[in-house]
Amino acid sequence: MPALTLRPVNADVYSVHTPDGAHVGNLKRIAAVWKFKAVGYDEAGQVIPGGGPLTDGHNTALAAPDAAELSTRLGVR
Repeated sequence: MPALTLRPVNADVYSVHTPDGAHVGNLKRIAAVWKFKAVGYDEAGQVIPGGGPLTDGHNTALAAPDAAELSTRLGVR
C-alpha cells in the first residue's frame, strides 16, 4: 500500500494526504502532465503554497495519478 493517498477533487485535481490524513499537496493536471503541488500550513492555518514537509518535491511530474509512484518519487514510506 502506498504511503500517500490521493482523494479526487475534480477531473484535474487530487488532494494528496499522508497516512495520518494530513493534507500535504495537490496533484494537478496541467496540459497532459500531472504535477505535484506541495502545500503547508502556518500556525494560523493559512495555506503556504509550495511549502510543507514535501516542499522539495514541488512540481514533481507524473504521467498519471498514481499514489504508489508519487510516494516513491517523493521518498515517502
